[in-house]
Amino acid sequence: MNIAVDTIATSPSSDAAKAGAVRQYVTFLVDDSVYGVDIKLVREIKQWTATTVLPNQPAHTKGVLNLRGTIVPVHDLRARFGGPLTEPTENHVVVIVWIGTKTVGILVDAVSDIIGVPSDEIRPAPSADGEPGGGDATIWGLVSAQTGMVALLDLNTMFPSDEGDIG
Repeated sequence: MNIAVDTIATSPSSDAAKAGAVRQYVTFLVDDSVYGVDIKLVREIKQWTATTVLPNQPAHTKGVLNLRGTIVPVHDLRARFGGPLTEPTENHVVVIVWIGTKTVGILVDAVSDIIGVPSDEIRPAPSADGEPGGGDATIWGLVSAQTGMVALLDLNTMFPSDEGDIG
């Protein structure tokens, strides 16, 4: 399963988000949690294929794959959030995203849906003390959907350019 999405990357804090526009998010599952990323950041969704493991990579990096000539690091979202490493099967998918000038793959259990969300319905993630705005820096917002709460990911924070990844 390959689904190509041809768009231009923008950040969560763009002018459209501030103006109350409806934005679309691709949502996906990891265990029982639902996460989302701006559809404009998604390049492709593909079925899991084996990666080439490289030495001295972060523990959450599954390896790299060659995507039509582009070397793409693939990160295990479950492990990135402190859980155990995923033992991927053919049912798992890799969401290929653009982060600035980098292309990165995110290993998830399944893609769930595409949701449209007015920016004024996005709430800040609470901090450990329950106050809004100070939550995990990798989650920039929360939104209620028909399937429950969706945590919107800040990919720039999750995969900073200085992490040493290829791509």
